[in-house]
Amino acid sequence: MNLPPYPTLAVERSGEHVLVVRLNRPRVLNALDTQMARDTLDLWTRLAAEPGEMRCAVLTGAGERAFCAGGDLKERDGMSDAAWRAQHEIFERAFTALLECTLPVIAAVNGDAFGGGLEMALCCDFMYAVPEARFAQSEVRLGIMPGGMGTQNLPRAVGERRAKELVLAARPFSAAEAAAWGLVNRVCARATLLEEALGCAQAIAANAPLAVRQAKKSIHYGLQMDLLTGYRYEIEAYNRLVASEDRLEGVRAFNEKRKPRFRGL
Repeated sequence: MNLPPYPTLAVERSGEHVLVVRLNRPRVLNALDTQMARDTLDLWTRLAAEPGEMRCAVLTGAGERAFCAGGDLKERDGMSDAAWRAQHEIFERAFTALLECTLPVIAAVNGDAFGGGLEMALCCDFMYAVPEARFAQSEVRLGIMPGGMGTQNLPRAVGERRAKELVLAARPFSAAEAAAWGLVNRVCARATLLEEALGCAQAIAANAPLAVRQAKKSIHYGLQMDLLTGYRYEIEAYNRLVASEDRLEGVRAFNEKRKPRFRGL
């Protein structure tokens, strides 16, 4: 797929089907400003609408200090109420586009993820992190509150009571704690973080892309339903795959004892 140049993102392919996306404002710890919100909104929208050969993405930060330090408070200093709300509307659309991206997105948290940075990682499907990474949902210290789905995604990841403690006390926590609570899937050495995230991304990309996208959708939306309604949704997603060429290829390859050649059709 053809992507435009993004002022705040560094985007490159890793192999045929995986995209690496770096938040690229390292001098300000990859803080989220209006331009980054516009860039990420455009990127995730394009990937959802026309993924082309892309089957998975890995989101990380440039530099070694931070994944994303949260909203750029220097840009926000002196903003009028109307300008703040208008900017946040772009943030909201960007977070939603990431959450609803049809391709799986793995967060490779290479450093601190605070405020909107943690919320961005939480909008990914799952995350790996370096041991040095610190996390915090600390907005209440600034007179605001999480506004990038933090009060929704964090309790879904760590439970209501722990999320209340972390948000209301603005308590920072470590990668080890995040892993123990189920928020981080794997803690990786800095030298191998991207390699391990890409290894998982390549494993995902080797599977049937339509099946992966339908399974992702079924898990995400099914968790918002009761069990039987979620199961009915699962079957609707399942049945859309029955007539696919990839389903025929998968069964044929299994019986012929060879690696399948999925085309997303």
